[in-house]
Amino acid sequence: MYQPPQFQSSDRDLAARLMRDHPFASLISNDDEGLPFVSHLPLHLEDRAGTFVLLGHCAKANPQWRHLKDEPTAVVTFLGPHAYLSPKVYPDLARVPSWNYLAVHCTVRAALVEDDEGKDRLLKKLIADHEPAYAEQWRGLGEEFAHKMLAGIVAFELEVLDLQCKLKLNQHRPESHAALKAIYAQGNERERELARWMDQLGMGG
Repeated sequence: MYQPPQFQSSDRDLAARLMRDHPFASLISNDDEGLPFVSHLPLHLEDRAGTFVLLGHCAKANPQWRHLKDEPTAVVTFLGPHAYLSPKVYPDLARVPSWNYLAVHCTVRAALVEDDEGKDRLLKKLIADHEPAYAEQWRGLGEEFAHKMLAGIVAFELEVLDLQCKLKLNQHRPESHAALKAIYAQGNERERELARWMDQLGMGG
């Protein structure tokens, strides 16, 4: 993605936090005609001895798993909080509106998980992320039902080969920080989260 140096972050911990806080990602690969094919799905992040791996699954009817089998290299994007940036945060009027956002883009290599045991282990990690109490219900549904459900999906592990993290919060315009943070702190959920990120990055005084 376009990465002006003032917004580029090389902090892997911040990128991991962003991916875990906003796990609903876009998986982008090429279809049979060479065009981008996109699936929107939750992913679970693991750190395996310094290598990030993303775990997820799609419906077996979704052709993307076949694309990944033929060409394992793909891109995953995560979009964090984002919000409008008003020119009124500046002390002068010669300004224009913009948009602040946090994003992570990963180049990945996919490996399919097609056996029931592997898919079940992967699903339990996603369950633990979003509704741990459901694990007991899943176990109680019975082997026949579980096998039927697992047959309807293809799971995958996406090894992160390269990672780009962009934190666009007007870092290069310190004259705007106090007013911008005050607006975001009183705003909607996304704006309040951006205000907290500004705090973490030492912006806004």
